[in-house]
Amino acid sequence: MKTKTLSLFSAILTFSILVSNETFAQTADNQIEPKTINSETVQFSSKKLRKVDRMIERDVEAGFPGAVLVIVKDGRIIKKEAYGYSKKYEGSELLRRPVKMKNHTMFDLASNTKMYATNFALQRLVSQGKLDVYEKVSAYLPDFKEKPGDLIKGKNKIRVIDVLQHQSGLPASFYFYSPEKAGMYYSQDRNKTIEYLTKIPLDYETGTKHVYSDIGYMLLGSIVENLTGKPLDVYAEQELYKPLGLKHTLYNPLQKGFKPKQFAATERMGNTRDGFIHFPNIRTDTLQGEVHDEKAFYSMGGVSGHAGLFSNADDMAILLQVMLNKGSYRSVSLFDQKTAGLFTAPSATDPTYALGWRRNGSKSMEWMFGSYASESAYGHTGWTGTVTIIDPTYNLGIALLTNKKHSPVADPEENPNVFEGDQFPTGSYGSVITAIYEAME
Repeated sequence: MKTKTLSLFSAILTFSILVSNETFAQTADNQIEPKTINSETVQFSSKKLRKVDRMIERDVEAGFPGAVLVIVKDGRIIKKEAYGYSKKYEGSELLRRPVKMKNHTMFDLASNTKMYATNFALQRLVSQGKLDVYEKVSAYLPDFKEKPGDLIKGKNKIRVIDVLQHQSGLPASFYFYSPEKAGMYYSQDRNKTIEYLTKIPLDYETGTKHVYSDIGYMLLGSIVENLTGKPLDVYAEQELYKPLGLKHTLYNPLQKGFKPKQFAATERMGNTRDGFIHFPNIRTDTLQGEVHDEKAFYSMGGVSGHAGLFSNADDMAILLQVMLNKGSYRSVSLFDQKTAGLFTAPSATDPTYALGWRRNGSKSMEWMFGSYASESAYGHTGWTGTVTIIDPTYNLGIALLTNKKHSPVADPEENPNVFEGDQFPTGSYGSVITAIYEAME
């Protein structure tokens, strides 16, 4: 595989979908017309892409639930494939007839929400001059300030960029939904949770280390809401997804006309980790079309800056292309190139972090980016089993959407958050991503 300069096709905003040796070019009015193209013409080997299929298919045969893979190269979808099953279980019982995964199946994106909802919104607001990432968080959330009893000081000095780079001092997470763990900050009400968010004390001194934080992105979602005067889901769906023509990217889809059967199922028994965990109002049924994340579902009404977004392969392909185009798609400009560059530039203290995005900044990221991604590659993962890779050097975008948590918990007493699906190569991402790069010639 040879490094190539960015192709002239990077300016092309028309996608085509590969099915065997036939593709369909999507027109401006979302109709499709047949067009023949071979993947070899966009520097991919069909034979080697089949190796990617076999890798995932082997995992499915061994028990992995399912996946949809979409690959974007030089402004075209050169591969879109569904594998396995969108639903294998009803509760703990294996279905006699598991439901096959389809190309259009929708997925709980989990923490990819941070990028394709919150980051997209923030990038738009920065581009419009409505947000300054070097400004203090308290300028946008006045209640975000330290209290006399806080052990770690400096909350008043935290900037938006510190939160984006996961070095604000905020904790990784917080169990708002559990009275036993949350104490005085217990909340299963969205407005109350947003109020409590600004009061959570720091875990460490700002800027001394990077700690990936859901709480930080919950706060960033609140900033979007304060600046726009709209709930995050309304803003994202109206200002981001509607202009792009995306009809399957949204929050709380079951409240907006979608049916459970349209979604890949996640945890088998609600949020109980196969019956091992309990808290008030916990769901016990197989989750399908409801966000899995506990903070998002119970404490934020399904709409949060850190989780809650659903999408499918076709819509994800367009969102990947927006980033490859540095903020635009067809005639739609969501944010400018300068802002895209700002958000994807590496942190000075850890090159694996950008503003929200994770970067292929060291060998430590090989589990996500594989062995051959360029140093300019960036992307994100989601706990439910989603990974997105954007590699400007190769004008390449990859979304591997899986429902790996739709499987038994491996050992609930040892670690209730590790599922059997996590232990397959497809569920750990890197080997599949490596094979995709190996298919480039």
